[in-house]
Amino acid sequence: MVDLKAKPFELSDEDIAWVQDTLASMTQEEKVGQLFCPIGETFDEKELAEIFDTIKPCGIMYRTSPAAKVREAHRFLQERSKIPLLVAANLEIGGRGIVEEGTIYGNQMQVAATDDEQCAYRLGAISAREGAAVGVNWSFAPVTDIDMNFRNPITNTRTYGSDPDRVLRMSRAYMKGVHDNGLAVSVKHFPGDGVDERDQHLHPTINSLSVKEWDATYGKNYKTLIDEGTESVMIGHIMQPAYEKELQPGLKDEEVLPASLSKNLLQGLLRKKLGFNGVIVTDSTRMTGMLLSMKREKAVPTCIAAGCDIFLFDLGIQQDFQYMMKGIEEGILSMERVEEAVTRILALKAALKLHKKQKEGTLVPGQEALEVIGCEEHRQWTKDCADRAITLVKNKEEGVLPLTTEKYKKIQLHVLGDMPRGGNHSGGKLLSGLFKELLEKEGFEVELFDAKKMSKHIFEPNETTIKDVDLILYYANMGTFSNDTVVRLNWAVPNELNGPKFLKEVPNVFVSVANPYHLLDAPRMQTFINAYTPTEEIIQALVEKLMGRSSFVGKSPVDPFLGMWDTRL
Repeated sequence: MVDLKAKPFELSDEDIAWVQDTLASMTQEEKVGQLFCPIGETFDEKELAEIFDTIKPCGIMYRTSPAAKVREAHRFLQERSKIPLLVAANLEIGGRGIVEEGTIYGNQMQVAATDDEQCAYRLGAISAREGAAVGVNWSFAPVTDIDMNFRNPITNTRTYGSDPDRVLRMSRAYMKGVHDNGLAVSVKHFPGDGVDERDQHLHPTINSLSVKEWDATYGKNYKTLIDEGTESVMIGHIMQPAYEKELQPGLKDEEVLPASLSKNLLQGLLRKKLGFNGVIVTDSTRMTGMLLSMKREKAVPTCIAAGCDIFLFDLGIQQDFQYMMKGIEEGILSMERVEEAVTRILALKAALKLHKKQKEGTLVPGQEALEVIGCEEHRQWTKDCADRAITLVKNKEEGVLPLTTEKYKKIQLHVLGDMPRGGNHSGGKLLSGLFKELLEKEGFEVELFDAKKMSKHIFEPNETTIKDVDLILYYANMGTFSNDTVVRLNWAVPNELNGPKFLKEVPNVFVSVANPYHLLDAPRMQTFINAYTPTEEIIQALVEKLMGRSSFVGKSPVDPFLGMWDTRL
């Protein structure tokens, strides 16, 4: 039985009546349809109508697209739906999580490097304001994973770091920023990513902590966020063997399931032990991490039977809908469990007042609401966060910083990976180009290192290779905003032409605007800076700090030395 008056719903009698009346009016097919939340793969109204007129899913989630186009799609779907829709977005870095014009406030690790909860609150506020402008009402954030393993390909800069307490402080502040601006949150990815070094997109990964270790870290954080009102929890395709076996003694290794399919973890741990009363949503069901445990035909109804309420994305929604219906026919999934899930879904909609907004015609605001996207206040907040986050990790070569044209007139710039200004969706100039432009405006002569051009000097003396070079400056942007966060440095071949060969001959400075762990591949670098997020604001703040006009005040949320002795030399 779902307690609709308890957290996180806290519904009034009037709201509860709407939930109950709505549920009672639905056919079996409509109830099953509410279990689905597809990804928005088209803006074609005919194609959208075909899905939402037949399956009648609970909501939708678009990836980053033009604001006007996303807003219009949300308006079309909300006006077409008898039951108001949950409209989700991955609002992890700001408004850019849903609209191309949106603010990139910063990766979560950048925010954590400020060590100031106000910055996390602002991330939540910007995300919610800019998402709400196009009709979003549900943020798939904060990421409450803990970056315990620097090799993990998912966590890294998507997390608030490796300290569970800092992760909690920042997650709470983000959640408050979102709530204060009228959206729901979904903390993710239960039972917790960041321990394994593998990718749940490719196979089920493992949170290998003991029960005691999990309780003191991930468990403590989830329990606190649940008690403070998170409306939903997103479930990863991640196994937690210690708790599975604690809750079901005698369970064999081959019987351990990812959380998205595990009744032990969903109902025994999340519902019963942690006391979560809200909505449980799967992570993407397109991931191989879900599909390796059982046939999809069985996995689709099993995840709901195990305790999930919403089935996120699909591999052909018509087929997955039929799998769900067949699961009911075969007894894998009961209608009692379906109705419990739908009750929670409707309760979340009622808690967001979507049924009232539907009557008012305000589910998707007017065009004027788009003015908040990238507004001046958000830009100023973003500049402030960038200034406070950039971290001077290593400064062992005395006198290198600040940079001056008197000392280093001629700079050789090595670019190790890059992306366009404004992120992947902008189509703009490369950020390394902006970095070079700003340095040249300061009076430096900046030559972009070309490995192919220099290959003819492979066997020539050092003096030839570094002739007329006062400073070698490395700019690394290996990785993206999404899941490709852990990328090793790949030095140019042959003979590692762009490698740090000349640390003893010429001063070197290394800057990473993404992965904070590049000392792994450049351990003897004497001056090393982490900037966490590839944005124009970061590049501008970085140059100010290199020139000595602004202090380095960021505090690393992880161990950038990776626990190794040689990285500190």
